[in-house]
Amino acid sequence: MYEWKLNTPPARPIFSLMSDKTQEFFIQGVTLDGSTFRPSDWAERLCGVMSCFRPPNTRDAHLYYSAYVRPIMINRLKCVVVSSKLEQIEPAAYKFLMSFARDNELQVAEACVLPEPPVKK
Repeated sequence: MYEWKLNTPPARPIFSLMSDKTQEFFIQGVTLDGSTFRPSDWAERLCGVMSCFRPPNTRDAHLYYSAYVRPIMINRLKCVVVSSKLEQIEPAAYKFLMSFARDNELQVAEACVLPEPPVKK
């Protein structure tokens, strides 16, 4: 799991604020009232369920996450990055993720494209 350090204000629910241009968004591991979401491995579990949704012609791997739904750490907070491309290829999976965030009152924030972290040598 990658960890990024961002200086951003706390997220707010943006389900209705996401534009058609939104490429990715974060489902954050903190509820609207500021509580840490449990269980602690929720992001890995959610991404594991969504691992079968991936771009066509990608190599099969024994263990992998989908390119459309992946766990990430931001400022020591577990998050899941969701690509809006998922809505086009599998609307039901996208709706499931949005419902998961809404039902658990998780904060959602629009994401910007982040570069891959440098490889440690």
